[in-house]
Amino acid sequence: MMLPRTGPALLLCALACAGCDQMYEQPRNDPLEPNPFFIDGMSARPIVPGTVARGHARLDEHLYQGTVEGKPAEIFPFAITVADLDRGRERFNIYCSPCHGALGDGDGMIVQRGFTRPPSYHLDRLRAAPVGHFYQVMTNGWGAMYSYAERVTPEDRWRIIAYIRALQLSQHVPADQLAAEDIRRLREASP
Repeated sequence: MMLPRTGPALLLCALACAGCDQMYEQPRNDPLEPNPFFIDGMSARPIVPGTVARGHARLDEHLYQGTVEGKPAEIFPFAITVADLDRGRERFNIYCSPCHGALGDGDGMIVQRGFTRPPSYHLDRLRAAPVGHFYQVMTNGWGAMYSYAERVTPEDRWRIIAYIRALQLSQHVPADQLAAEDIRRLREASP
């Protein structure tokens, strides 16, 4: 009695398996294989102009361009923490100090070997420059400095800028803002 009911089920399974075999052997083109269907004769289609990879739409002008309403940003796009400063110091020492020096004075090892001297971060002009200026220089390059856009992430560029600001402050703190212990050490170190 059960044989008549299993017949249609077996027939359905056989048809499904036959269909899978046809799906497995579909016509296709290998990458860069010629194809007469398209005018250019190529099977691979060009990327549509303006295409942005998923997850790479950089819509935040402040974070990714260093500008606010088309002008260099005056403030950081995120709150800077001690961990951000530590990361900025680490990245600065890797990417910036060979030319700019450990203190940001423009006397790095490459400069000591004859490469073009960058400006000191302690110049009044750069101490007054908005943080967006530094971001744009790192991103686009300036003078003898080439772009670091492919080497340093946007977030790390901002962290490096925070560390540059810390370097600038470290060399220009008014004496009345120093702790008594720091003033004592300065006096002992002075000739």
